[in-house]
Amino acid sequence: MQLRSGELDAQLAKKLLPAYVIHGDEPLIAMEAADAVRAAARRAGYSERRVLEPGRSFDWSEFSHAADSLSLFAEKKIVELRLPTGKPGQQGGGAIAAYAERASDDVLLLVTMPRGDRATQSAPWFSALARLGAIVDVWPVERPRLPAWIAERLGRQKQRAPREVLEFLAERVEGNLLAAAQEIDKLALLSDGAPIDAARMESLVADAARFDVFRLLDAAMNAQPAQVSRMIAGLRAEGEAVPALLGMVVKELQRATAVARVQARGGNLAAEFRAQQIWESRQAAYRRALARHPAPRWERFVVEAGRVDRMAKGRAAGDAWVALERLLLAVAEAKAQALLAS
Repeated sequence: MQLRSGELDAQLAKKLLPAYVIHGDEPLIAMEAADAVRAAARRAGYSERRVLEPGRSFDWSEFSHAADSLSLFAEKKIVELRLPTGKPGQQGGGAIAAYAERASDDVLLLVTMPRGDRATQSAPWFSALARLGAIVDVWPVERPRLPAWIAERLGRQKQRAPREVLEFLAERVEGNLLAAAQEIDKLALLSDGAPIDAARMESLVADAARFDVFRLLDAAMNAQPAQVSRMIAGLRAEGEAVPALLGMVVKELQRATAVARVQARGGNLAAEFRAQQIWESRQAAYRRALARHPAPRWERFVVEAGRVDRMAKGRAAGDAWVALERLLLAVAEAKAQALLAS
């Protein structure tokens, strides 16, 4: 069965299928689709959950064992298979296809992955899961549809806004749905239930200015160099101080470095994400950033952040704002490494 993400809730309300594959290009929608499957499974009595994230040295018998066995304390189980590249390899594909032939009603398989290319979608394992359950296609929200998407999201928290406010928000987030969702969540906290008109929006945006460093980091991790430059210019014009931003920048780079080291040695990324307190809503951005840069480069980014800090405190020569922009551009785009000091 093939579904678009917007059709998933209706399908889950009718029947819980034995398997779901969620793949696509929009991290927020993919994350929420996976959350919807998990919630439906829990309501149906799937009380145990096992998460597997195959790395280069992954033993696929671990997947087979997880899918075939239940604990003494649970009658039903969710097995969540996270494929960061979308390609399980020959051994993994064989294990998944074999499982699809013997699937149990007591196990729900949830596969999350980036959008599969044509070869992936025609692979036997992918076709076997399509026959067994549902393939959920996640597509980005195009810019013309973004105001309506924001309006629907506001409606969930019993808020409304005129068209000009919806357009303002759409322009502010520039198509980044994770950023849009964060803005909308902030409105729920800051607006106190009052109607959101243009004047109210201006004051709320001013009140929420302290959150802009998070949006700046999201742009860098999500490979959006143009947004990085625009946000740096805006923060500088607003009189922000580089040291006030660097704490979060350094923390983010140190987290990425720790995860990159685990990935380099084929360790358990899911466990390291938990250890670093990188929640599911941000893991897709981290995965993309980790695919751009190896661990030694993340280590260099941390060193460079220290140099920016010394500039900002007058202990090293140079413009701290320019150095910070170059650092975050290098994070956003691999070919921007030349911008960093040698």
